[in-house]
Amino acid sequence: MPLILPVNEKYPEWGDNCFIAANATIVGDVIMGSDCSVWFNAVVRGDVNFIRVGNKVNIQDGACIHCTYQRFGTTIGNNVSIGHHAIVHGCTLHDNVLIGMGAIVMDNSIVNSNTIIAAGAVVLENTVCEAESIYAGVPAKKVKDISRDLINGEISRIANNYIKYADWFRNVKAEQ
Repeated sequence: MPLILPVNEKYPEWGDNCFIAANATIVGDVIMGSDCSVWFNAVVRGDVNFIRVGNKVNIQDGACIHCTYQRFGTTIGNNVSIGHHAIVHGCTLHDNVLIGMGAIVMDNSIVNSNTIIAAGAVVLENTVCEAESIYAGVPAKKVKDISRDLINGEISRIANNYIKYADWFRNVKAEQ
């Protein structure tokens, strides 16, 4: 069973057709839309501020979504994929964003729509990532504009695939 806990009388909420893995953790002031998935060992921790998640968002294995006490909540738009072991902290991700595996997006940063943050990239505090761009490196810098084909071929494809993957697990019972 996933660990779902209230914090200061704020209970996590989620919409229809969501998948939450058996060892995922979701606590506090977290509101997720429909068709979302929170995968194995992922943590969505709305204990010190709010976390708002749109529709069709996947938070992959080992990812951590958190916020900053009395400063920055975390807002995630629609059709967003957050890769394995990524950290999204006190920032805003607009619609149609892909956060690569192991990437870090820090406090008060904004990742605008149709943008990819490459695997392992570190988006420093207060950074504004341009729409329709790819950011890579440490610290993350814009490396190129993104094409419509890449938006549809990667960002949308991955988000759609995770809805399919969630269906595979939805009714599976763990062996005793």
